[in-house]
Amino acid sequence: MRNIKTFFFCFLLFLTTFFIVGQELPPIENYSSKIYDGENQNWSVSQSEHKFIYIANNSGLLEFNGSKWRLYPSPNNTILRSVNAINNKIYTGAYMEFGFWEKNNFGNLEYTSLSEKLKESLIEEDFWNIIDFDKWILFQSLNRIYIYNTLDETFKIITSETQLPKAFKVDEGIYFQKMGKGVFKIENGESVLVSEDTILKNKILVNIFRSDEKILYQTQNNGFFYLTTNGIKKWDIKSNSLISTLSVYSSLQLANGSFILGTISNGIYQLDKEGNLLMHINQETGLNNNTVLSMFEDVDQNLWLGLDNGISVVNMNSPYRVYNDFGGKLGSVYTSAIFNNNLYLGTNQGLFYKVLNANADFDFIEGTDGQVWCFKEYDNTLFCGHNKGTFIVNNNKATLITDVMGTMEIKSVDGYPNILIQGYYSGLNVIEKINNTWQLRNKIEGFSPTSRFFDFTKDGSILVNHEYKGVFKLDVNSDFTQVKSYKILESAPKSLKSAISKYNGEILYASNKGIFKYNDQKKEFEKDPILSNSFLENDEFVSGRLVFDDKTNTLWGFTNKSIIHFSHGKIDNTLQSTKIFLPASFRSSLPGFESMVNLNNHSYLFGTSRGYFLLDKKKISNNSFEVTINSIEKSTQNEEKKFVPLMDKGSKFSSKENNLYFSYGVPEFDKFSQVNFQYQLKGFYNNWSAWSTDSEVSFKNLPYGSYTFNVKAQIGNNSANNTATYSFVIDRPWYLSNQLILIYSILFIGLIFLVHSLYRKYYSNQKQKLLNKKQQEFSMAQLESEKVIMKLKNEKLQQEIDSKTRELSASTMNIIKKNEILNTIKNELSLVNEKDRIKPVIKIINKNLSNTGDWKLFEEAFNNADSDFLKKIKTVHPNLTPNDLRLCAYLRLNLSSKEIAPLLNISPRSVEIKRYRLRKKMELDHEKSLVEYILEI
Repeated sequence: MRNIKTFFFCFLLFLTTFFIVGQELPPIENYSSKIYDGENQNWSVSQSEHKFIYIANNSGLLEFNGSKWRLYPSPNNTILRSVNAINNKIYTGAYMEFGFWEKNNFGNLEYTSLSEKLKESLIEEDFWNIIDFDKWILFQSLNRIYIYNTLDETFKIITSETQLPKAFKVDEGIYFQKMGKGVFKIENGESVLVSEDTILKNKILVNIFRSDEKILYQTQNNGFFYLTTNGIKKWDIKSNSLISTLSVYSSLQLANGSFILGTISNGIYQLDKEGNLLMHINQETGLNNNTVLSMFEDVDQNLWLGLDNGISVVNMNSPYRVYNDFGGKLGSVYTSAIFNNNLYLGTNQGLFYKVLNANADFDFIEGTDGQVWCFKEYDNTLFCGHNKGTFIVNNNKATLITDVMGTMEIKSVDGYPNILIQGYYSGLNVIEKINNTWQLRNKIEGFSPTSRFFDFTKDGSILVNHEYKGVFKLDVNSDFTQVKSYKILESAPKSLKSAISKYNGEILYASNKGIFKYNDQKKEFEKDPILSNSFLENDEFVSGRLVFDDKTNTLWGFTNKSIIHFSHGKIDNTLQSTKIFLPASFRSSLPGFESMVNLNNHSYLFGTSRGYFLLDKKKISNNSFEVTINSIEKSTQNEEKKFVPLMDKGSKFSSKENNLYFSYGVPEFDKFSQVNFQYQLKGFYNNWSAWSTDSEVSFKNLPYGSYTFNVKAQIGNNSANNTATYSFVIDRPWYLSNQLILIYSILFIGLIFLVHSLYRKYYSNQKQKLLNKKQQEFSMAQLESEKVIMKLKNEKLQQEIDSKTRELSASTMNIIKKNEILNTIKNELSLVNEKDRIKPVIKIINKNLSNTGDWKLFEEAFNNADSDFLKKIKTVHPNLTPNDLRLCAYLRLNLSSKEIAPLLNISPRSVEIKRYRLRKKMELDHEKSLVEYILEI
């Protein structure tokens, strides 16, 4: 019997696993303990009136405003077990402690203990549950229920001899279970027995729900029960066999009436109102952990899961459902199609299918392993472009009709119903229907580049896009066997991830430069400003791939931030665009290989790199929201931050407290909704910042003055209803206070007078210096004039000296010549025999030769030319005789001994003797020249 139960359990687990694989799940956002900076276990979740999320964590109270987590340690440093946000207070329960938290003026939570107000001492107990009911707050431990009256702040206590697993709020009543006693209800502050049925006495109740006309009692291990007049009955639902295998720790009834069961070891299960299994999510399919300790549905119908390890948020009301191929069976989805009520997926691993809308896994179609590129439905036939070639797909079978590798696109040709053109790795080829069988006919020769995107113009040409080379225009012959000529169209700027598509008979080319339409008359592309602006306005290009939806006659494109679809207006038929905000990072798409298929009029399937996601356009909502400033901090240089009161508009800060830090946010918890912020600081920088996901900004070293900080928010294309604002003033520094400004003014005036006095004195000094300078220049000019006069006088004197010298030289030469002549005459006369007769003549000659008059004349002339020489040499050599001085004078004139001899009337030899004697009297060295010495004096 035990083996049968084990087998049955394993079989159910297998069925559950099978169901899991085929699930399309809502988006799940996970937060690990490293992100929220707390411990692993999270015991309770609640939401405040401002939409902030509060979680009871092992480390304390977690607060999440949509942008930033914050941990408030528990008041007595114990594990926080319960939390309930009621009005503006956050009630929490811990070991031997319960109370509430309130926001102070700084935007921070402050704790107030209520357990301290008890007159009766607490026993050893943790407070696991908090329930609000009218004016009362109930704090439930495993032994007691403390009923707190919020009006008069009094307590009433309900005790139990046995354990109290949990209390429940159902309709307008409070229910609780006493183990071994049954289920009770609180009436007038007293416990009243509801049922003492064995199941309700002995089976642990996880929750009590109102469903239609009955109250359901959910047990931990045995499913749901309800009371009748004949006793307790088990709720007869299809999922009972599954539920009986589960160990449920927590549960919740959602706003739509469905039930969420949180298990100890296998995540959560969702049941509809009738108890049918809708969804199962566990760690393998996206949760942080398989043990669900607590659950909470917020006002936006997000399901919060407090796990044994981390926190998960399931966006139950999201317009998106995600099929994550965690096992790697499908791979990346490149294309999809619906044919004969089957959903086909073409991936990098092959071709898969399942019955449309069936809760089943995808099956692999044999023989299609490898890359699938495209689908084409034509002639009631589904063609599949594959790396191996081209397949025809029929239900779960695929038949290869051509083995030319790499079919990337398949197009029909107007006027040729039995022909299809295929673009593949090496150009284009033709398949033809012959005898009701499709087969390869020929390659179109003359063109071999990869042809993934192509289409036909109205004149029969083929446009082929190549992202590296550009757009080719091919002219082919009538039977599609030969490319007659081709050229590259310069009007289509080449771009990576560019593509060609056709919409309502017009060929479109999309690239990073915009969207271009082909003009059949001009035979070139022209940029469409309306489509281009709609496509790339405030966005970045990621792919030119445009997907046509023939069911709704819309064209879908993909940008960095959005999915965009174009459609014709209902009145004027102009092309209109609608953007659905979904960033490429969230889509996990394959840029350039995006795919889309319309499942019905409002639901679409988009391929991703690890499966696909569904978009339900009906669920796209434009809910209003507001942005709030959550905290403001200030600091001086090199000091810690301090919080600033949020309510004090027009706050004043000292000049040193000029570093301000703003934290703001929008409590939005949808995984695929990205909140962007834009801020402005009037008085410092009046322009708005660029949009950013950052929810904090700091301003440092602000100068004194008045400022207003503004912040706006945007989610997708929707803007917040408000602009959060905060005004403040930074005071002038002490050295710019009014008193000091007065002192500065006095000092400034004094400085002006001082400067004026200094300038007057300066200019007076400058004037005096200028006068002195002019006087000096005049004196210098006068001196220069005197120098010129002196120079002229000196020149005149020099001329006179030169004249005297010339006269002296001339006189000397005359005397020399005279004496030479007289000596000559004398010598001639000495030869005459009549000596007596010539004696008188010789006497006269001798008298003239020794005439001192000549010397006196020479001396006078010599003194005129060199007046100080004879005095100087007489002073230096006082022992010189007149004859010696006479010889010195002749030597001064640089006369030779031969020239001196006639002047002294002696022979040259005698002159040499005189010169020798003169050297001795002057005591000259042997090496010293007598003439040089005399010239130096």
